[in-house]
Amino acid sequence: MKQNIPLSFEFFPPKTAEGIANLRETRTQLAKFNPEFFSVTFGAGGSTTDRTKETVFEIQAEGYQAAPHISCISSSKEEIRTLLSAYKAKGIKRLVTLRGDVPSGEVSVGDFKYANELVSFIRQEAGDWFHLEVAAYPEFHPEALSAAKDMANFKRKVDAGADSAITQYFYNADAYFRFVDSCEADGITIPIVPGIMPIYNYTQLARFSGICGAEIPRWLRLRLEAYADDMPSLRALGIDVVSELCETLLSWGVPSLHFYTLNQAGIISKIIENLDKK
Repeated sequence: MKQNIPLSFEFFPPKTAEGIANLRETRTQLAKFNPEFFSVTFGAGGSTTDRTKETVFEIQAEGYQAAPHISCISSSKEEIRTLLSAYKAKGIKRLVTLRGDVPSGEVSVGDFKYANELVSFIRQEAGDWFHLEVAAYPEFHPEALSAAKDMANFKRKVDAGADSAITQYFYNADAYFRFVDSCEADGITIPIVPGIMPIYNYTQLARFSGICGAEIPRWLRLRLEAYADDMPSLRALGIDVVSELCETLLSWGVPSLHFYTLNQAGIISKIIENLDKK
C-alpha cells in the first residue's frame, strides 16, 4: 500500500476439501498485499480446535506468519498448555486471545471465565514468547453492563499482559476514535487496531451485527436494504463505504488494519486497491 501500513487478514478454518482449496486461493490473492499475519478463528467451546491448528500450521509452513485464535471458554489449563506447546514447536509467535463464544447449551466454562485470566495464564506459561492480541469493542461488548465496566474489563486484559488489541468491526469511525481517546485517558497505550468488515451480504451482516453489537448506521442500513437482491449494486456500495472508512482511519494514523475476510479475497482486494489510488 502507498500508506505503507501493516495489514492482517482473518480466516475461519474450512470444513470441506472445497473450502480448504478456496482458502488456499484466497490466501494466495491476499498474500500479494504483504500482510503482517493471517489469523485463524477458533469455534465456540473449542469446536474447531483441530481444524484451526491444521490451518495455522499450513499457513506457517508456507512462510507466512499465522496467528491462531485461542479461547478460554470450556478449556482446561492442561488443554491450553498443550496448545501453547504445539504452537511454540511450530514457531508460532502471535496469538489472538479471547474469551470466546459459549456454545448453545454449554454449562461448564472450564478453568477460565474471562479473557484476562487466559492472558495471565499464557504469560505465566510462555513468558514473552507470544505477542498477545485481545479483543476491543468501540461500541461496547454486547454483554457489557455499562460503558465504564466494559472499559474496566478491557483494561484488565491489557494489565494482564496484552500487547495489542483488534477491535470488533464498526462503520462509524467516531466510535473508534472516542474509544481510543478513552483508552488513552485511562492510561492504556497498546496499539488498538481497527477491525474492518467488508459488506458482502446485507442479511448476513445484519445477523452478525445483531449478535456482536456492531451498529449499522441508519443511513447505511436503509441504502443496503433498498438494494434487496441486487447484489452487484449492494457490493459496489459496500466497497465505497468501507474504502472511505479505511481512508478516514488511515488519515487519523491507525497502527494497522485487520480485515475480517469470511475466506474471500475479491472485495477486500478492491478496497485495498482503492486505498492505493489515494
